[in-house]
Order: sequence, then structure tokens, then C-alpha cells
Amino acid sequence: MAELRLGPLLRYVDGSSATVWVETSRPCAAEVRCSDGTGGAAPTFQIAGHYYALVPVDGLAPGTERSYEVFLDGTRVWPLPDAPFSGFPPSVIHTPADTDTVRVAFGSCRWAAPPKGEKDPVGPDALDTLAARIAAEPEGRPDVLLLLGDQVYADETSRATQSWLSARRDLSDPPGNQVADYEEYTHLYYESWLDPEVRWLLSTVPSCMIFDDHDVIDDWNTSASWVEDMRAVSWWRERLLSGLMSYWVYQHLGNLAPAELAADPLYAVVRRSPDGTDELRAFACRAEADAASVRWSYRRDFGRVRLLMVDSRAARVLDEENRSMLDPGEAEWLRGQVLEERNSYDHLLIGTSLPWLLPHLVHHAEAWDAALCRGDRGARWARFGEDLRRKADLEHWAAFPESFAALADLIAEVGSGAEAPATVLVLSGDVHHAYVAEPKWHSGGPEARVLQLTCSPVHNSVPSYIRFGFRFGWSATARALGRLLARHGGCEQPPVSWRHTGGPWFGNQLMTLTLSGRSARLRLDQARESGEGRTRLVTVSESELTGGSGREASRLAR
Repeated sequence: MAELRLGPLLRYVDGSSATVWVETSRPCAAEVRCSDGTGGAAPTFQIAGHYYALVPVDGLAPGTERSYEVFLDGTRVWPLPDAPFSGFPPSVIHTPADTDTVRVAFGSCRWAAPPKGEKDPVGPDALDTLAARIAAEPEGRPDVLLLLGDQVYADETSRATQSWLSARRDLSDPPGNQVADYEEYTHLYYESWLDPEVRWLLSTVPSCMIFDDHDVIDDWNTSASWVEDMRAVSWWRERLLSGLMSYWVYQHLGNLAPAELAADPLYAVVRRSPDGTDELRAFACRAEADAASVRWSYRRDFGRVRLLMVDSRAARVLDEENRSMLDPGEAEWLRGQVLEERNSYDHLLIGTSLPWLLPHLVHHAEAWDAALCRGDRGARWARFGEDLRRKADLEHWAAFPESFAALADLIAEVGSGAEAPATVLVLSGDVHHAYVAEPKWHSGGPEARVLQLTCSPVHNSVPSYIRFGFRFGWSATARALGRLLARHGGCEQPPVSWRHTGGPWFGNQLMTLTLSGRSARLRLDQARESGEGRTRLVTVSESELTGGSGREASRLAR
């Protein structure tokens, strides 16, 4: 009998259709049956001895909600009867209406929570506490959850995973306690998504995902010399290919609309094949050899809200003379998606795992380091710059100055004129704290409200030196130091200046946008201990983003 190994994950949802992802224990027919009589079915496909299905659900009415169950070969496997799930309501598919208010929750960087009963070394998990809040107050459920990178940590594994790895191979051999292949990646997803609260949450809230470096390895694609060095490492190729293959299966497929899936040649080949491993591995090899041959970025529309999730990790051009966060094809895709039918959306969300606007000292340090690595101060400084870039993770948009400026220009263009949206919001994570930053263009500038909204981590450590460094990075003293670095590197002035208007906040946290008409509201929630071993989400800040004053009206919880 086929068993449900992982899932269900509710992934794509629009006004009339949805997709539900599952992993099963053997080949079977996966079926979703909804309480209103709708549903869908799909056969599993095989990758590396594992079996998956992405079930399309059609014929849904907009503005309605129905519970659903999952069947494998006709046997019900979801909801589970186990005790950890007894306190949760049935999983539901809510189809939005075009006039609906849209709630978007987002964050990044999540270590898997430890098993129940074990002390959590990094504090309560924001996704666990979000699940508890939604179960108690379903009317506050987000319409979509954006996970902006580091959904799994291939290079920083838990004690439980290390124990599992040690039973499989000798950890004294490289890559040691990091994951090595596809099978070990599957264990990371089990550890992360079998958490009962997270499993239920992902079954009832649609999700959009994009990778960042730790999904593969810290500093992934930092520079051309980094890539060259890693390609000489014996275990690296298998790790990278397995990371890309598992990302395609566990994260990327669910990001796509049914029409995009139907037109995807790789998905068609994998589903037709008795075993799609070779085809998927060939795809990953092409992606490793030529990043421009693959597109991981995608677009989702939620009524009059447009989301563009941008790959700012694998799509890079790393040649020092032509460094770019996005290759030419990716940049053209982004521009086309931003400008297409501008009058069809009121809010533009640009999801990028790496923040566009950083604390001023960090921004200037990255631009300065980019100039050094380019050789502007000579070979000796270039070697120093490359070493510093790797040790200090100087690889955000600021480390690609031309790309930083190009994004500023594109935002100014889309945010200006009669068809300008009310807001252009850049959503990011990565930096293990949360903040709001507002840019100002030196000449002209858009009418739309433009903000950088950064929220991280969902569940990870925030060392004291990070807290100090980022608090200091926003200070006037740090800004002056940054200008000195920029002067030394001969860096051009960026086209925008900016100030932080909220934060920095530290903790395990999520941001939620509420977008209604041309209004926008932001809320920051943190996971906190509440006594007797319980945890809850606490609202730390609430902000009106589209008020006439142009400044957040924040309420802080003391």
C-alpha cells in the first residue's frame, strides 16, 4: 500500500485552480478530493528512487473555500489520524476573488525545529507559531506565504541529521557533516517539512519559494574565482547537481502555474519516463554549465498584486569586468514582467532573497570591495578584496553596482506616470534581522511608494555581533566610514539615497503585507515564549505604508 511520505503542500492557487504536491512511498495514483465535489488526480513520477506527484485541482469557484483530503490508489492518507494533528482544522483550499484583500506573509532562513520535547537552541519557530495562530484564528490566514531562501541548510546540519548521516557514511570523509547527494537532500526536506505545525501550515496556505545560498552552500556563486575553486573540490559537483535537482522537485515545480507546467518540456519528459532521474540530472548539468540556459525566476498575480520572484543567486554573471546580479536574459525577463500591462496591478512585489537596500556601511563596503576585486586599486588589493568578499559575505546587490543602479532605474520607471502602482515593495531576507528602508532618487523619482522590506530569520540564530554590526551599520558614524571606503575605491554614487524607517528588529519573525485597493499595511510578528513551554506570535510593529505623510505610523509592543 502506498503511504504519504511528505506533504501535502498546497502550492499554486488562483481563482479557479490549485496544485497540491505530495511525496509517496511507492508508485501510485495521487488524488485530491474536495468537500465541494471538485478535485484532481495525477500519477507519481520517480526521481532517484523517490516518488512524487503534483496534483492539479480544477473547476474551483472564485471567492470560495473548501476542505480537501488526499488519497493514494483510492486509500485516504490525509488528514492523518495521528495525535500531533488532532488540534488542527481540516486543510483547505481558498480561491481568491479579484476584489479580495490580499495578505502576503514572508520571511527567510529556517533551520528545522528540533523534535518535540527537546530544547530549541535558537528559540521558537515563527512558522510553528504562525500555524498555531491560524488554527485558532483562521480568518487571519495569509493568502500566500513567501519563503525567500534557505528553506534547508545543506552546509549547516542539525545533530539529528548528522547522526543520520553517520549511519550512512564516514563523516571523516568530505563533505563531512554536510549533505553530499540527492538522498541526503531528501532527508533535509523531511526534517524541515514533517514538523507537524509546518506540515499542516503548508497544507493550507499556498506557498512561493526561491533558493538562496545555504540551500546549496554558503556564499554560493560569490565570484568567478570562488566557482573555479569549488569546481576543483572532489565532492562539489555531486552536491551542486543534487541541490538543483532536489530544488526543482521540492520547491520549483510548485511555484509554477498549471499552464506553465503544461508547457514545461522537462516536466513532461519526467512524467512520461518510468524514472526521470537521468533527464533531471542532465537538466541540472546544463544549469551548472550555463546558468543562462535555465530560468528559476517566476511571476504570480494575486488579483491586483503582482509578485516577481527573482533568482539573485544562480543567474549571476561573475566575470569581474562584467559582474551582474542577473544575466542579460534574466534582466530582460524582469523588465518585461514589470512593464507588462502596468494598469493591471496596484502593487508590485519584487522578491529577491538578497536585500537591495542595506545598512549604509554594509552597502559602501560591498561596493568598495567590488572595485578592489575588479583590480581598480591593483593586484594586491584585488587579492585582499576577494578574500574579504568570501569571509564577510559581501555579495548582495551592492556588490554588483551596475545591477543595483539598473534595479533603481527600473523601479523609478515602473513607479512613474499615469499607470504607476501605489507601491513597489522589494521583499528580501538573508541578513538575520528585519528592517524597512525607503529610497530617495537624486533626480526625479517615482510617484509610487518604494520600500525595501527585509525579514529574516524565520528560525535561526542571531549572534550578538550581528545585532551590534547591523545596528551600527545604520548609524551616522557608519555612514561616514562607508563614504570613506567608497572614496578609496573610486565608487560611483548610487542613484538613490535611503534611510531606515523601521527596525532593526532581531528574533525569529515574519512580515505580513495586507494589500487592499491601493492601500498597503505592514505587520511584523515575532515568535516568543509564553510560559509553560508554549510559544506565540507577538506583533512588534504595524505600519501604514500608503498614508499621505509618507512615513510609517508604527506601534511597537514593549
